[in-house]
Amino acid sequence: MHLKSYQDPFLSYLKDIRGYSDLTVKTYGDAISEALENIDIQQEDGLSVVNLMPYRIKIATLKKTTISKKLSAMRSFVAYINTQDMKVILKSDDNIKVTKTLPKPVSKEYIMEALSVSDLMQYTAILLLYTAGLRISELAGLKLEYITKEWIRVHGKGSKQRDVPLLGKMHDKIEQYIDVYQPKYYLFEKNGRKLSENSLRYTITKVFSKIGLKVSPHQLRHAYATDLLNGGARISDVSELLGHSSMATTQIYTKLASSLKMQNYKNAHPLEKGEK
Repeated sequence: MHLKSYQDPFLSYLKDIRGYSDLTVKTYGDAISEALENIDIQQEDGLSVVNLMPYRIKIATLKKTTISKKLSAMRSFVAYINTQDMKVILKSDDNIKVTKTLPKPVSKEYIMEALSVSDLMQYTAILLLYTAGLRISELAGLKLEYITKEWIRVHGKGSKQRDVPLLGKMHDKIEQYIDVYQPKYYLFEKNGRKLSENSLRYTITKVFSKIGLKVSPHQLRHAYATDLLNGGARISDVSELLGHSSMATTQIYTKLASSLKMQNYKNAHPLEKGEK
């Protein structure tokens, strides 16, 4: 049995059918390549049995979150193979218990400070992430034809589409950006080709490093969700705006909002501050 022969078709499936980003596809590919070098394959009752234990031993010293992601990639790979012309059973693929951590949004004050030291391109990218809650892959794939005066049509994971409201201030900044940079097809281009996710990610992290912060584009998406919920937006609306397939994914932000409220309360109350 040659599991390796299924790897490239699987990665193409993730990119072309599921709509995964290049970075995510590469992460899957690296994990699968590593696993295939360490697994044990046997035949039992006419079925191919893939024992992950040798691989789990190899990666046992890594962080639980890393192990979980690597095993998840292998499960997805085997699930894909089972949709083809081969039947595979996984052994020793028990889930790793990973403590769920709250997302870490960046505060509005820091975002405004970063905008104050941004050029027009950086300003537009940061403000779009913060006011539209886009993923970096969605920002990179944003075409001019998807932008109207009041809405942005976002093409997200799994080729799903959603419409996100465009603030008036954001529309004015986009118009200004287009007048200066004259993009032809995608909003963010270089030499007629769209900027890569990595280029945009570097552009944004570079701005925040100017003010002494390490901030990822995804933290701006977190800030978007958290600020909407703190402002009274319904969780169902926020879930739809974020493009989450399940509202359960969005609920983690309600926990974050409650955590922030508790922190603010403790910081503000005179007894908590030690006043008599």
